Amino acid sequence: MRSQSEPAAAEPGAIARPPLVRELLLVAGLFLVYKFGRQLATGHTAEALHNAHRIWDLERTLHLPSEVDVQSALLPGGTLVHLANTYYATVHFPATLAFLVWLYLKRPAHYVWARRVLAVVTAAALVLPFTFPLAPPRMLAATGLVDTARVYGPSVYGPPARDHLSNQFAAMPSLHFGWALMVAVGLIVATRSRWRPLWLLHPAITLLVIVGTANHYWLDAIVATAMLGAALALIHPPHRTATTAGRSTRGFVSEEPALVGAGR
Repeated sequence: MRSQSEPAAAEPGAIARPPLVRELLLVAGLFLVYKFGRQLATGHTAEALHNAHRIWDLERTLHLPSEVDVQSALLPGGTLVHLANTYYATVHFPATLAFLVWLYLKRPAHYVWARRVLAVVTAAALVLPFTFPLAPPRMLAATGLVDTARVYGPSVYGPPARDHLSNQFAAMPSLHFGWALMVAVGLIVATRSRWRPLWLLHPAITLLVIVGTANHYWLDAIVATAMLGAALALIHPPHRTATTAGRSTRGFVSEEPALVGAGR
């Protein structure tokens, strides 16, 4: 019989947390690819504006809701549109980073899955600016939309001709929305709270923000959703194999992967 002081063998389904330094480098690389990768596809202003007219006309043909209606709901008083601009400028990166950090610390297997999905979606999204450069609706006079960031602030972009830190003609797909949707999906999959569907508020608010501030078309979010769906179909979340004894809530048994080295 094994003594109490003898260390227990690792569960067959135990999951080791990935090395921290390696993950920091991988996640930093993901963010840098997102930030600077699109700059390689700059210099297609005329084509991007032409494609913008095509997208705008296609949305009207498909009878999608008008972006003008969303923006009109934000503009009166200026407070809502300023909040929307602030959300656009400040929530995107920190929310995604916090999501990855939490998964790394609490759900290492789900962290690896989520990081892979985000990497695939980001890599795929970098292809479109080369093949289909697209000006955002705020640059298209025919839309009648206001560049809310420039008028009400805060803005994350400078004048396109002098903005060397981003490619403003890479509106499709919207990684703002794609990443936000992955944050919600990842937290719903990785947690067991009855309230976890509320995480969908993050992509819902993000969608209204990117459309209402005239930074993206509806189709930018639709294409991002399709890319994320394809990535999720290819990269499956981990199976929960180790059941935590004695932990059940309202008929649900908490099944969480055991973590190698936990409690040491």
